[in-house]
Amino acid sequence: MVTSIKTNTAALIALQQLNNTSRELDITQNRVSTGYKVAASKDDPSTFAVAQKQRADLDGYDAVDQSAQRGLNILDVSIKALETLSNLLIEMKSKAVQASNPAITPQSRLLIDTDYQAYVAQLATVIDSASFDNTNLINKNPVNPLTDDLIVITEPTASTAASIIIPAINIKAVTVSVLTNVLDVPAATAEVTALDGMLQAVNNALAALGGSSSRLESHSSFVKKLQDSLTVGIGFLVDADLTAESAKLKSVQIQQQLSTQSLQIANSRPQLILALFQDS
Repeated sequence: MVTSIKTNTAALIALQQLNNTSRELDITQNRVSTGYKVAASKDDPSTFAVAQKQRADLDGYDAVDQSAQRGLNILDVSIKALETLSNLLIEMKSKAVQASNPAITPQSRLLIDTDYQAYVAQLATVIDSASFDNTNLINKNPVNPLTDDLIVITEPTASTAASIIIPAINIKAVTVSVLTNVLDVPAATAEVTALDGMLQAVNNALAALGGSSSRLESHSSFVKKLQDSLTVGIGFLVDADLTAESAKLKSVQIQQQLSTQSLQIANSRPQLILALFQDS
């Protein structure tokens, strides 16, 4: 090898190695400090793009879960209201049957009708109050499916075709035939028949909404599991293995120290040339 003060090949090689080691140290330190092996597109463009797509889906499923939770809240209010209506109707039927007895006095029948009318008023109150987030599934007379049905999105694409649609229920129309009185035997008997019909309608509505609630709960549970899977998948793509990075950090730090010492030695070699000219 030619010894020259113009070109220090050993120093150039040592400098290249030091620069490479410094870059590797920067990368490792960044992974340790951020916890990511792919923190930006420059780290790994294709992996970063895939991870971003998964992150978009993950955020989209947050909206899906919010839609499902809103639907569950609306259904819960509606179901509680229908359960209350069912209990009221049972009480009303008891009063109507009592009033249909020809043996009771007009004064007693009047007292019974007073109680009965209180139940009638309560029916309307319950139906009108069964609202959550400005949505009332059972207070629709008549029902307009385009505006009254409850639509719950089920996927990040917000596809209407894949949405869960819960039909609104016209319970208020059923009550119209009941809102009379029990002041005489024929009226009381008619109310018993009407109450039986309404009770059946309310129980049918309870069954329908209960089934929809179970479906939404299942979907909400599935969405949470899917979000967990997406989170794990994103982590697999971009998260750094801190155990491995910690060991690598130590190794690269030692390499940097050795590269620095090698550069110092290489830079000192031209000084040896002076010894050749000391006796000149």
